[in-house]
Amino acid sequence: MRAFGMYNYLHLDSWYQDNVYYVDQFGRVMNLSVTLDTALQKPREVFRLPTDLTACDNRLCASMHFSSSTWVTLSDGTGRLYLIKSGKRGNSASEKWEIVFNEELGSPFIVAHSVSFVKCDAHSLAVLLLRVEKDELDTKGSGFHVTLEWVTIAGREGDHGYEIIKRRVLQGKSVPHYAAIEPSGDALMIVSHKPFTFMHSESDELEESDDAKVSNEKKDPLYYWQQTEDDVTVTVHLPQDITKDDIKIRFSPDNICVTLKDQPPLMEGKLYSSVDHESSTWVIREDKSLEISLIKKNEGSRWPELIVGDTRGEFIMDPSRCSEIAESLMHLTSEVMNPNPEKENPPCNAQELEECDAFLEDGASLCRFDGNTLKVTHIINLGSNQYLFSVVVNPKEMPCFCLRHDVDALLWQPHSDQPENMWEHIATFNALGYVQASKQDKKFMACAPDYSYAALCECLRRVFIYRQPTPLATVLYNRKEGRQVGQVAKQLVATLEANDPILGFQATSERLFVLTTKTLFLIKVNSGN
Repeated sequence: MRAFGMYNYLHLDSWYQDNVYYVDQFGRVMNLSVTLDTALQKPREVFRLPTDLTACDNRLCASMHFSSSTWVTLSDGTGRLYLIKSGKRGNSASEKWEIVFNEELGSPFIVAHSVSFVKCDAHSLAVLLLRVEKDELDTKGSGFHVTLEWVTIAGREGDHGYEIIKRRVLQGKSVPHYAAIEPSGDALMIVSHKPFTFMHSESDELEESDDAKVSNEKKDPLYYWQQTEDDVTVTVHLPQDITKDDIKIRFSPDNICVTLKDQPPLMEGKLYSSVDHESSTWVIREDKSLEISLIKKNEGSRWPELIVGDTRGEFIMDPSRCSEIAESLMHLTSEVMNPNPEKENPPCNAQELEECDAFLEDGASLCRFDGNTLKVTHIINLGSNQYLFSVVVNPKEMPCFCLRHDVDALLWQPHSDQPENMWEHIATFNALGYVQASKQDKKFMACAPDYSYAALCECLRRVFIYRQPTPLATVLYNRKEGRQVGQVAKQLVATLEANDPILGFQATSERLFVLTTKTLFLIKVNSGN
């Protein structure tokens, strides 16, 4: 539902002013470009998807993203991706959509984001595809997982078309609130409720299996050791044919050396701490194991290792010591979550929690993934800072995301090229966090790229517009406090003259575009200048 049922069918082309697109049920890409409110044109067809959409049973909605001022990525919802060279858009004279690349990429997806960049003198596009897929291994959960596929497509030399050069897949258990590729095409940022991880491709697995072979050669530990406050006991398993005469053990206050027959030393090196070497002994047990007892010089000290830098041994915790530690930690835990809620001070009283505390359960995280190492470079727990919406302020930068901070809503602009200022706070919408929480039926939220207003719409009919505070032309007093009010922020409600479900919602600095199943509405919010 969240991935595809709440999909915004109206696409704002941020590279041009007041230019929107949608794909209709016949697979036609329709455009409306507004220059003058007095001379509104009808939406015009700029492209038609070549596939017969009715023939595909499990198709998703068609989706698109404007990678640059002349490139568009488009999906027909059947699992096919199109790269389109569009020319300068929003103008029937220069706009001409041509397919440059088109390929079947597996199960149906929607285009979540895309960027166009030049690397090593070759033009490339990176596209992010969102799928919800059946998970055969998930028997306890929903039986589905979400995948984000990051596809890089590059132009071949000498104008021989475009080809896929990289496909990487991330998998998670929730639909990301926000997922965008950095303008350089080198990294990815995701805001999601549950974590995403890279799935390894076959080439990675080949490299990994070589590493795995090396690590698998690490056999069982060479020796086991235990300690008390006074002594250290080392146990070594002996080969079958070893007798007492084959064993040579040298003790010194700080070193130990164990040799079997004429082989190189089995154990040798500096002990972690000094021992009483004259009182240290060794014995062969019935089960053909060698047991060495070392008496500590400094009683009571705990050794973190036996021989400095030797990782071939394994430390075994003494059972009595285990229960000691468990008992000392007992007061921190409780067998039952709330043993006796009737008691005077139960551990936690759910009724004391305020509504805003309830977010912690589903706090989202913001992660940045490096495209080369496939590792997470930054992770920020957003906690109760609920994700609200995203907006493109500058099409050359990544989309901004808006988070709730207490009662307000704060807009953050990612700067991938500024490590010290990776996320910059660029605007605040006062009380929007509080107001939107009361709108139970809200479907889409947006704000103007110049931050002059924020808006949200319900599933049917109603649109709410929240303007930023503006200075007053007349004098206004707050009667309670007797002070003069300098600024007022206005809220407007628009009711559409239609009862059809709202499918798309986009805001520009002057206008709101609202798409229903039958009509495209324009609401003039700010008169220019």
